[in-house]
Amino acid sequence: MWQFFHKLGSPKWFFGISARFMPWLLAGGVLLLMAGVVWGLAFAPKDYLQGNSYRIIFIHVPTAFMAQSIYIMMASAAVVTLVWRMKLADVFVKAVAPVGLVLTFLALFTGAVWGKPTWGTWWIWDARLTSMLILLFLYGGVIALDRAINDEKSAARAVAVLVLVGVVNIPIIKYSVEWWNTLHQPASFKLTEKPTMPPEMWVPLLLSVLGLYLIFGWLACIRMQTEILSREQRTRWVKEFVMRGRS
Repeated sequence: MWQFFHKLGSPKWFFGISARFMPWLLAGGVLLLMAGVVWGLAFAPKDYLQGNSYRIIFIHVPTAFMAQSIYIMMASAAVVTLVWRMKLADVFVKAVAPVGLVLTFLALFTGAVWGKPTWGTWWIWDARLTSMLILLFLYGGVIALDRAINDEKSAARAVAVLVLVGVVNIPIIKYSVEWWNTLHQPASFKLTEKPTMPPEMWVPLLLSVLGLYLIFGWLACIRMQTEILSREQRTRWVKEFVMRGRS
């Protein structure tokens, strides 16, 4: 296990091993996400209270779920950066922060679209919505801080600290509907509990979540590979890789 952990810290090793999995991640992710979204939007039954407006759940829930998951992954990588000083952990944070930013924006946007027919307003300073907006700012802050510091090691440490400070927002997002009176409904789908929805609704939702996870894995790999090539451009193995690509 420790041997694998140390291998994972090698940019060269990660670059090679990730290339093997990327086509499978992309193909599996697209198939699962398309199956879940098409099933949910076109074939799932209407909700007895919200009618067809609830169908945006098949986009909103996966993006919101993934946005929070990415930040937790970034926090784990931040610990590795500060404790073990592995370059690949910092590469991961830098590579996936923009992905998390986009997914958080999509979660907020689809939530607003869902909230208009359900609550009668596009936005309200609800605890869940406000904490998700803070998550958007945290992603933006991570990206801005990384770009503001020229020294790579200093930037890595500063970003890691910011990520760890911001991780306190994740449990606030998760438990906000239980700690305060909010308009936002409780979680529609939990991996650790029996679904409250019929299978015709929760199965396509699960497919969408799993599909988005796989697509995120593909995006993370391709963005990390790009970052590795940029950082390691003076090393022999990168020069050989570039030469092979040109030949």
